Amino acid sequence: MHDDFDRCYRAVQSKDARFDGWFVTAVLTTGIYCRPSCPVRPPLAQNLRFYPTAAAAQKAGFRACKRCRPDASPGSPEWNVRGDVVARAMRLIADGAVDRCGVTGLAAQLGYTTRQLERLLQAEVGANPLALARAQRTQTARVLIETTDLPFSDVAFAAGFSSIRQFNDTVRSVCALTPTALRRRARARSRDEAVGPDALSLRLPVRAPFAYEGVFGHLAAGAVPGVEEVRDGAYRRTLRLPSGSGVVALTPHPDHVRCRLVVDDFRDLAAAIARCRRLLDLDADPAAIIDALGTDPHLGPLVAKAPGQRIPRTVDEQELAVRVVLGQQVSIKAARTHAGRLAETHGTPFTDTGGGLTRVFPSVDQLAGLDPTTLAMPATRRRTLSTLIAAMADGDVDLSAGADWNRARTRLAALPGVGPWTTELIAMRGLGDPDAFPVTDLGVRIAAEAVGLPAAADTLLTRSARWRPWRAYVTQHLWTALDHAVNEWPPRTNRQEK
Repeated sequence: MHDDFDRCYRAVQSKDARFDGWFVTAVLTTGIYCRPSCPVRPPLAQNLRFYPTAAAAQKAGFRACKRCRPDASPGSPEWNVRGDVVARAMRLIADGAVDRCGVTGLAAQLGYTTRQLERLLQAEVGANPLALARAQRTQTARVLIETTDLPFSDVAFAAGFSSIRQFNDTVRSVCALTPTALRRRARARSRDEAVGPDALSLRLPVRAPFAYEGVFGHLAAGAVPGVEEVRDGAYRRTLRLPSGSGVVALTPHPDHVRCRLVVDDFRDLAAAIARCRRLLDLDADPAAIIDALGTDPHLGPLVAKAPGQRIPRTVDEQELAVRVVLGQQVSIKAARTHAGRLAETHGTPFTDTGGGLTRVFPSVDQLAGLDPTTLAMPATRRRTLSTLIAAMADGDVDLSAGADWNRARTRLAALPGVGPWTTELIAMRGLGDPDAFPVTDLGVRIAAEAVGLPAAADTLLTRSARWRPWRAYVTQHLWTALDHAVNEWPPRTNRQEK
């Protein structure tokens, strides 16, 4: 979008927050870059340049605006809509892949050479992987500086900087303030944000409208005992992270989500934040979805009733795949029971000082030695689960943030017992494909019939062609038509689960 000067300039003139994250605005006369929605009066058109990412603007020598803080804006929805290599790379970089395995490791994971990947990213987003990772490290450092009392040496290490000097120089260059001045300004704005050295409290920005009842209700209805819970108006769950474990509490608001994080290792902070955003689908573009689906005569009333639906996703794609197989042809309550037993037997014990969480959901490696005869389910489903676990452990099925969606679908469909419902649900909630469509889902078919759409799977699939590429959001809107616990937030207690 940044190449369309007139469209970008109109967005800046209208201060349209819907475009935050799509591009940044750089001002030649001040050397500052801003969000499109920055409240400062826009300068003359000839003094503006538009860049696709904050990293590209920083590489060109611009620093972040102190007022609108463009480095804290929501991520571009483009990277979640697309399945090409650039989008896959951006998702992996957001998950911390460069800091964990370097640019060479990132390129290898995508199946490209380092030079090929750098050329592709430079051409499309205006920055190479190192510059993109540097921008992310700066954002992580800023969050820690402003919302914790951690010593700056710990902040630098947690954000991924190799030295204190590099940390200080980068923060000064990007933010035009020293770390000390940033912390002082943050304390002056709000003294209730700092929560101590062992916890982090921050706002996850979201594009409005935000119909959070659907995504939070779905997560609450399927919460695995010991791994997830609802407490004090927040959805809480344990996290398995690259360098340790953690726990997050997420509380929804109309324009943001309050996130309280505790992690074993602060190096995992960027990955934890990225996974929480992914879990709640916070980088979706509700305006585009509403425009595409709101005019449909059958879906229009559902969209108007609760615009801004998000897909209930996951913090761990492999965990989600296991849970989908456990939920084949059973109720939500039964699926929770199966998953809870699996977590209790094979998961990592966890001590939760702020609630009742007791386990981190087991990794594929922990499940590799699973005896399927111990599972109280049909033999065919036990075989499907064992085959899936083995395929993910061997790398035959890749469901990571950088996975190729089409290849993942093909590999999943080749496994015994994995049919269209399982494949599409994993594609929708695990991979984040916005066009995934579990057309055989019973709830989808019941809701479709209730709003006047065909209930037969083949006919509904044909009808769905006009909704592409947003069929995953059609699924979510159809689910909202049901009288079901997945649509309730906060959840009703002692309700019979369906």
